[in-house]
Amino acid sequence: MKKKIERRSFLGTVTLGLSSLAALPLLGMSKNSSSKETKMEATKKIKKIKALGFQWETSDPFLFCVHHEDFFPKGNAQMGPTTSLEGRHMGQDFIVKDGFRMYHGMTVPGFPGHPHRGFETITVVRTGLVDHADSTGAAGRYGNGDVQWMTAGKGVQHSEMFPLLKEDEENPMELFQIWLNLPKKSKMVEPHFKMIWAEEVPKYADTDKNGNETNVEVLVGKLGNHSASAAPPNSWAADATNDVAIYNIQLEPNAEWTLPATLAGINRTIFYYEGNNLAIDNEIIPHYHSAEVVETENITFKNGAESSKILVLQGRPIDEPVVQNGPFVMNTKLEIQQAFDDYHRTQFGGWPWPKYDYVHDRKLGRFARHSDGREEIKG
Repeated sequence: MKKKIERRSFLGTVTLGLSSLAALPLLGMSKNSSSKETKMEATKKIKKIKALGFQWETSDPFLFCVHHEDFFPKGNAQMGPTTSLEGRHMGQDFIVKDGFRMYHGMTVPGFPGHPHRGFETITVVRTGLVDHADSTGAAGRYGNGDVQWMTAGKGVQHSEMFPLLKEDEENPMELFQIWLNLPKKSKMVEPHFKMIWAEEVPKYADTDKNGNETNVEVLVGKLGNHSASAAPPNSWAADATNDVAIYNIQLEPNAEWTLPATLAGINRTIFYYEGNNLAIDNEIIPHYHSAEVVETENITFKNGAESSKILVLQGRPIDEPVVQNGPFVMNTKLEIQQAFDDYHRTQFGGWPWPKYDYVHDRKLGRFARHSDGREEIKG
């Protein structure tokens, strides 16, 4: 007899902020509301500088970004942490303890099956591995430089678990999850996901006049002669005129590098997530701050005496109403209510996996199995 599926009630905990990879507050009408601003009109090229928290405020067409960095210990036989889990708020563990969080995981850290509608998730895994499973039957294990791009569209359930595969050493994890909105015309498209494997990401290095290097990864979009893999077909990013792009940039100590200007009307934000004393045209950007910059100006970075890392998000705004309630992002409150009704009625296709916190066999490497049966094996 098929093992009974056990899960927490998602809708019973939605007000606690269950989302894809973030503790997202239950919102009514959202238009990327402002967080604390440390400086306004800092220079003619910088519009705003803001402190970053766990959930990073972004500009339209993005909804938000979360930077996860966990220093998971050695893994046990169940691919969970060997460290004691006593004293944690299990099921809602977002406070760092012993260097890591369990998030919504009870045995393995991560995010058991939960629904989405009306937007896309772009998950950039710098270090560590993520196990994916979803209601369409698709699955995968990806990480260590890979990017997963999922269009939730009309509705999908998926899980994102962080298996601790190494039993003889620590299992550090660092990733970004970025929520990219969908325009009204695409809110109810069929769910879709694609992999951008680390081997496919365009990477290049620039050396300044003093021999200091800057390394650039073009994760989404285009930069100069370097173009990332094509966006999913119904994404806002699929139209090149929307100039949606995500870059990850690392500057060596004392390096100088210029981000070229882009099209007028594009929202462009710099997220400074590692290092100190990075300057944009001689204006110091504090560690773990963002800077909204003028898109039609070249932006010159001058680094300090240690390595710096920045994430760049840019794109043409969709400029439509945003109504968000937990895992659903639509244009009206009525559409949000419909999303809840549809989820109650259909479970967005149900859950074909034995558990909602399903993880793949420890022996498997990086792979993707799509809902149409197509497989990608990276090892």
